Amino acid sequence: MRKKTGANAFKTTLAVKLDSRVAERVRSYCAERGIKQGFFVEKALKETLDGLAAMEEEGLDLRAARAALREKGEIPYDKIRRKLGLA
Repeated sequence: MRKKTGANAFKTTLAVKLDSRVAERVRSYCAERGIKQGFFVEKALKETLDGLAAMEEEGLDLRAARAALREKGEIPYDKIRRKLGLA
């Protein structure tokens, strides 16, 4: 369902499945501060997408960086931790 808001913008519903702990943290955070959950989630998504776009504009491609490390034979830190049973 789309709702028209100001300045020719439309609102729509986006249904996603979240870890129940994350959903509860969002609910609690918003309730404690009097923030609407929809506003909070929309703002967080916008900020994340803007940050990713900025990184891409600066030429920071994390997938390419990881691939380059693999080509050099370097092992990611998290993989080492898993192999040692520390993760």
